[in-house]
Amino acid sequence: MAILCDFHSHRPPYRISNSEAASWLASAHGRAEKTRSTDPYFSETAFTERMHRQLLRFGPGSESVACRGHHLEDYGHHDWERMAIHRLHESPNGEGIGPRMEKFSEISAAVLEEIYPEDAKAPDDIIHVTCTGYVAPSAAQNLVVKRGWSETTRVLHAYHMGCYAALPAVRIASGLLTATQTGIASSRVDIVHNEVCTLHLDPGRHEAEQLVVQSLFGDGHIRYSVLADGEDAAGVRDAHGLEVLAVQETLVPDSANDMTWIPGSHGMRMSLSREVPEHIAGKLREFVQKLYALGGYRPAEVWSKHPRTLFAVHPGGPRIIDSVAALLELKPDQVEASRRVLKNFGNMSSATAPHIWMDMLHDDSVAAGTRIISLAFGPGLTIHGCLLRKIR
Repeated sequence: MAILCDFHSHRPPYRISNSEAASWLASAHGRAEKTRSTDPYFSETAFTERMHRQLLRFGPGSESVACRGHHLEDYGHHDWERMAIHRLHESPNGEGIGPRMEKFSEISAAVLEEIYPEDAKAPDDIIHVTCTGYVAPSAAQNLVVKRGWSETTRVLHAYHMGCYAALPAVRIASGLLTATQTGIASSRVDIVHNEVCTLHLDPGRHEAEQLVVQSLFGDGHIRYSVLADGEDAAGVRDAHGLEVLAVQETLVPDSANDMTWIPGSHGMRMSLSREVPEHIAGKLREFVQKLYALGGYRPAEVWSKHPRTLFAVHPGGPRIIDSVAALLELKPDQVEASRRVLKNFGNMSSATAPHIWMDMLHDDSVAAGTRIISLAFGPGLTIHGCLLRKIR
């Protein structure tokens, strides 16, 4: 079976607390509306105060999201003329998609250079995962050329799947490790996530669902390896990892409009319905039962009562974790890692689930043999899951 190991997280250079983010966002909405308004009596101060109240109402509290990371200096000041993207005195929506993608290219290239230093050993494959920036050639391709790996390392792009993308990436990596019939079987596949969610913030949109999105997402990057039985071609075996026992996905009928992620003139545009937790709930218990059985465990075993089963739930928001825990009758400690990652990093889209896996892998209180059911959700509406087992 495939083993997930050797996790390396890269943190953005800036961090913003939940309270600071609400204040900055309110000011940004106020300035955007001032630029748009033709009303000679428009009050930027009054509008900013109203948006601040709305953000506190609809956004997650500090107990759920304490801080988030970001790459743009924009969020640390209010000098609109000095902004890289949010030049809201010129346009209520900020810069267009072109400058945002240029910034993504710059950021992703710098991150890959850091997580693959010059003395790094080349993997057989790199699966580059993102839903927040599309530039060709990609940062992963440019890195392979720069490191002189062109003859040994293949690059595959897994793009635009949203928050659940880590799980199909693991499935792809597992397939590459066993593709012996093609003569190109790999011994080590690296998965790299570059998510710069904050590039797509649009303060010109004031709808309640947009306030939720703007208050929830942060930037995040992570690299990890997928090895066959935990050993690569050089015989290097990681001391511990997560064994992949089963992977599956399903689409929820009649939910296509509940979550969308569509390229727009001023970045990606997300829609997020309040019905998402309810639609997930209608399918989730059956989904987890099947996943548990696919992993070789008897259906009679109940994960909510088994002390060695934990859940890595992608925190689309605190309400998603609450809904999953209630539906599956989970104890607080079974979703503790999911809440911890959400609180410390926010929602980092596809990079979030791997951060939860890394948290569990490095947590000495999570014993070897512990089963981990990882669940993530995204446009479609898609439910994706995998069953892992911690090994040493």
